[in-house]
Amino acid sequence: MNKHIPRKRFGQNFLQDASVIANIVHAVNPQPDDVVIEIGPGLGAITKPLLAALKHLHVVEIDRDIISRLQTEFPAERLSIHAGDALVFDFASVAEGKLKIVGNLPYNISTPLLFHLATYGQKVTDMHFMLQKEVIERMVAEPSTADYGRLTVMLQYRFEMENILHVPPEAFWPPPKVDSAVVRMIPAPGRCGVAVDEALLEQVVTTAFSQRRKTLKNNLKGLLDADGFAALELDPGLRPENLPVEDYVRLANYLSGKGHKAKRP
Repeated sequence: MNKHIPRKRFGQNFLQDASVIANIVHAVNPQPDDVVIEIGPGLGAITKPLLAALKHLHVVEIDRDIISRLQTEFPAERLSIHAGDALVFDFASVAEGKLKIVGNLPYNISTPLLFHLATYGQKVTDMHFMLQKEVIERMVAEPSTADYGRLTVMLQYRFEMENILHVPPEAFWPPPKVDSAVVRMIPAPGRCGVAVDEALLEQVVTTAFSQRRKTLKNNLKGLLDADGFAALELDPGLRPENLPVEDYVRLANYLSGKGHKAKRP
């Protein structure tokens, strides 16, 4: 079969380093009866070793040429191909039980895709993703650091996360211009408190980080007044990155108790 030409519009960089592939599969630790979904199988670098351990594998792929290659290479009774965009795919539709999700995520859509995947936290055992190293540093960041932001808060609210593997550009073809890493995400509901209204929590966090250099007092104007800051024992002079996830949950729950509701699009 002809060599596939990577497509920039799909953010295609194909993993080819055998040791990195082995380390990722070892981290996923697939068991024969696990329900595993791979996002963006590409040329099958991770697909093949996953299938060697599994009875069946699901993949989500948008590139029609790659879908055709996969259909030729793997029998349908071993590999289910879900053609389409992972950004809108219903991962819960694959099976009733718990899922494992793995993938080399396209870097050009990584943030919106992570937010989409986060909504399936109650359906998964764990998730392992290859991403741009800088994105993973944001995911696992501590408060009061430059990397700490909206993505950090909303993912750490739902997951325990760990940066488990550094992947250099030369591990790919074609090599990207950035370093990559692999993150492990394990659902941990309630780890930072429970938001009464998760949509309101997301709105509060988005509003708080709308202007990073300004204080919470400025960014949350119209949502939280001086009495609210006092009731929550929060310093209105803090910047959004200074507030731990637990405090964002407390803040959203306080507003919910005052009758605030998330604005619907």
